[in-house]
Amino acid sequence: MTDAPSPSAASVLSDTELAALDAHWRAANYLAVGQIYLMANPLLDEPLAPEHIKPRLLGHWGTSPGLNLVHTHLNRIVKARRRKALCVWGPGHGGPAVLANSWLEGSYSETYPDVSRDRAGMGVLFRQFSFPGGVPSHVAPETPGSIHEGGELGYALTHAYGAAYDNPDLLVACVIGDGEAETGPLAASWHSNKFLDPVHDGAVLPILHLNGYKIANPTVLARLPEDELDALLRGYGHDPLHVEGDDPATVHRALAAAMDRAVDAIARHQQAARSGGASGRPRWPMIVLRTPKGWTGPAEVDGLPVEGTWRSHQVPLPGVRDDPAHLRMLEQWMRSYRPEELFDADGRPTAQVLDCVPEGAARLGSTPHANGGLLLRDLPLPPLEDHAVRVDKPGTVLHEPTRVLGGLLEDVMAATAERRDFRVVGPDETESNRLGALYGATGKAWQAEILPTDEHLARDGRVMEVLSEHLCQGWLEGYLLTGRHGLFSSYEAFAHIVDSMVNQHIKWLRTSRRLHWRAPIASLNYLLTSHVWRQDHNGFSHQDPGFVDHILNKSPEVVRVYLPPDANTLLSTADHVLRSRDYVNVVVAGKQPGFDWLTLDEARAHCARGAGVWEWAGTEDGSREPDVVLACAGDVPTLETMAAAGLLRRHLPELAVRVVNVVDMTRLLPHEEHPHGMPDAEYDALFTRDKPVIFAYHGYPWLVHRLAYRRAGHAHLHVRGYKEEGTTTTPFDMVLRNDLDRYRLVMDVVDRVPGLGVRAVAVRQAMADVRARHHDWIREHGTDLPEVADWVWEG
Repeated sequence: MTDAPSPSAASVLSDTELAALDAHWRAANYLAVGQIYLMANPLLDEPLAPEHIKPRLLGHWGTSPGLNLVHTHLNRIVKARRRKALCVWGPGHGGPAVLANSWLEGSYSETYPDVSRDRAGMGVLFRQFSFPGGVPSHVAPETPGSIHEGGELGYALTHAYGAAYDNPDLLVACVIGDGEAETGPLAASWHSNKFLDPVHDGAVLPILHLNGYKIANPTVLARLPEDELDALLRGYGHDPLHVEGDDPATVHRALAAAMDRAVDAIARHQQAARSGGASGRPRWPMIVLRTPKGWTGPAEVDGLPVEGTWRSHQVPLPGVRDDPAHLRMLEQWMRSYRPEELFDADGRPTAQVLDCVPEGAARLGSTPHANGGLLLRDLPLPPLEDHAVRVDKPGTVLHEPTRVLGGLLEDVMAATAERRDFRVVGPDETESNRLGALYGATGKAWQAEILPTDEHLARDGRVMEVLSEHLCQGWLEGYLLTGRHGLFSSYEAFAHIVDSMVNQHIKWLRTSRRLHWRAPIASLNYLLTSHVWRQDHNGFSHQDPGFVDHILNKSPEVVRVYLPPDANTLLSTADHVLRSRDYVNVVVAGKQPGFDWLTLDEARAHCARGAGVWEWAGTEDGSREPDVVLACAGDVPTLETMAAAGLLRRHLPELAVRVVNVVDMTRLLPHEEHPHGMPDAEYDALFTRDKPVIFAYHGYPWLVHRLAYRRAGHAHLHVRGYKEEGTTTTPFDMVLRNDLDRYRLVMDVVDRVPGLGVRAVAVRQAMADVRARHHDWIREHGTDLPEVADWVWEG
């Protein structure tokens, strides 16, 4: 909270303040235009010539003047109020504006000393923009002060709220473009205010910037009558403040007054909740800012209107290098900002331009909250021994793995009760996913009405449930990027909803890992459960294991995928991913009762290897290579593989069977393609070079082929997995429908071990007979065959 006195909501800018704000805004506009067009002559010391112009003009002008205006006025608020602030820049290609402001305030030059805040540095700033070897045209990890990729249309507001949760002193401004406002995720994001605790959380100030157009079309919200738009935003629970105009002085005064009123209202709400005992949900302020698209740019080009239309979206003067008339217009445009008043002879911003700029870490480009790794503390994880299940004999005792994990997460939540830097998010499924133990340490965040029949709702809760995967993902990303920890729990099939969001986060991590100044952040951890093989209540619509395939297409240095087969391996995996940094970790684990295979010590060793032989499960004697390898990844495939191994032990005891379990799917890749990948010698030793490998896999079988296609033994690899055969049925019928069942695996062994087909024809026939009998049994009894339902490991 600020220690400075709050100005009256009716405060008026003095002429001196107005002139300083306008000077800063003009300077930022000048720098934005220069980045799009110029590769030389940054201060216009000489008339513009074609050789000063970039050969390829890439970038976006239309949104830049509005973003520059907001940045200028946020500077004023931060400096006058001494507020800790962060801004999330939502419009997709606002890079020229945010880079310009970062350079003006000096944070850019401190981050990149070769882009000095003078004539030479301005030249570098201009040339590098959208230029080979330079920087992207949008806000990106390379941009100081950013936590939001410019291409992530629709996610700005949810990122802003994620940054504000458990950050009580932070003001998070969020500029929402009117094109972005048309997306589904952004429409849902307005409901984030129902989860914002005025006591323990910071504040979000949404600034809906309506400039009227997208690339080539008008925007919906900009064309709504003001009373209809106002009613919509009030219906979302906000108190909108409207600022509109195209006269700079008038807009400056109106925006300053609106920001004063908004920040005053935020302070009142927080004071009422923190000291006055108010418990109702505040009606938080927001600003609706209407300014022309491409404001202050060319009004007309080649007889067509540009300023205030969609034609200003990208490059208003596209023919500058070849058309002398366009070149003259560009020079007139840039000189209209009067750069000689804004920069001294050496290209440094004048004192007037910098009058509104805060200092040090208060600058928007220097806030540590946008470089969350600087604030990150290690998560206090409990000893796994406190939660491990006892395994005296493998495959005889059942536990629900995610319920066991829930106890560990409860301890983590309790251990972070004071520091408040750990949250669990999910779409209405925490209890369903067997993580209900969390409610022993915290409730579910909720600021709306609470009824006597409700359970676990709490104003200060740190479990967050909302039936929007987009919000869950965005909240957690904003939370992690600002230096905290978390876990996203979801039904496996619906993780796909955030495919594009995780794409962007992976790209962010990949880029940020290459920036020396960005400190590592806590990993984005997914727990995917209620998985494809056990959708007893929901059936085919909820059966899709393909999120893993999507993740494994992405940057190898960032992505990890784990399929722990039982409760203890899930504990060990969770301990690892919660400690990790700068990764996207996907953990797939069942919530239904499953067999315990490994003790805690065995689980730790197995997880450290990522893949290994379960010697006790096979029938190798060490005197020769195995006749066949039974491999598995995932809890249900492991069960079926173990049952198949037991059948082979009974029916074909002379067969040398090796059982290999894979926890870390990236181990299947060559070491040259992934840091966790196995060298060929290690892979060959585990799976052999020429023996049949029957691989029972949790998801789509072709993924395993894609990961292992370069291995010497790939021609001998046969994979069973999910192949889009599903319905509401019994657990065993699901695996049988997809040919992943134990009897099919035994048949595969008979079919693929050389010479076994003739010798073991009776065994194969017996397996086929059980499969046929199963079909009739479940239709008569509604349950699985007794030999399946009552099976335990007897090895």
